[in-house]
Amino acid sequence: MSFVTRFAPSPTGYLHLGHALSALTAFDAARAAGGRFLLRIEDIDRGRARPEFEATIYEDLAWLGIEWETPVRRQSEHMGEYTRVLDGLIERGLLYRDFRTRREIADAIASAPHGVNEDVFRGEALAEAEEAERLAAGEPFAWRLSLKKARAALGPAYFSLVFEGETGVVRADPERHGDVVLARKDFPTSYHLASVWDDALQGVTHVIRGDDLREAAHLHVLLQRLLDLPRPIYRHHGLVLGEDGKRLAKRATGVTLRALRERGKTPADVRAMIRASAHQG
Repeated sequence: MSFVTRFAPSPTGYLHLGHALSALTAFDAARAAGGRFLLRIEDIDRGRARPEFEATIYEDLAWLGIEWETPVRRQSEHMGEYTRVLDGLIERGLLYRDFRTRREIADAIASAPHGVNEDVFRGEALAEAEEAERLAAGEPFAWRLSLKKARAALGPAYFSLVFEGETGVVRADPERHGDVVLARKDFPTSYHLASVWDDALQGVTHVIRGDDLREAAHLHVLLQRLLDLPRPIYRHHGLVLGEDGKRLAKRATGVTLRALRERGKTPADVRAMIRASAHQG
């Protein structure tokens, strides 16, 4: 079996030690397996993605000694593909429009008798007349994946979705995510939809990423099944924690690779820092 993995950062800030852990873990795994290592730029966040952050990603990774295949796939250049994938799901009746605002959803969560529950994150398409009226008014909406429709489409197979994780075969539980947003009125994709599509298109066989994305695998295997895509093997590693015991955020400027480089640290120093501070879970 071939081994293809990737590192897929978003250019919304400078890379930090946590990103270095993910990139080096994937790169080292590919090298040990005699496989391929890909770099993908997940720049679909139009409000926060910046060219200067993307440029620094390349600089930081090269400084760490990481090599990747070219050309690099930039998600912003493939919106047409995501639109076609989304349209296919819409045509199959698997998505519905949700016109609720974030405030309305927050209020629904707050008023739910037992906190967050199924009624908050799941819904149904509006009656045709009401939906037509709200569309005519130009109201914004989100495209949500209907778990009810997904269960109907897959039948018994829905309840036997699995993926290979660190400890062996894991039973997937998409229900924990509810009806997730896969796109919006003016934007044809989300992280989940684009990531799943790109992994399949690029032939990724092993997804190696931080433990903070472990839960996403439960949804991603459902999308792979609905889209008839291959299912990669998932490996999730521990996180680098800050002094507050929480995972590092991009605003943690003191531990960005750019700052460490400017302070005279070496790639070997970075590896040592990662080993010392990575949380194994």
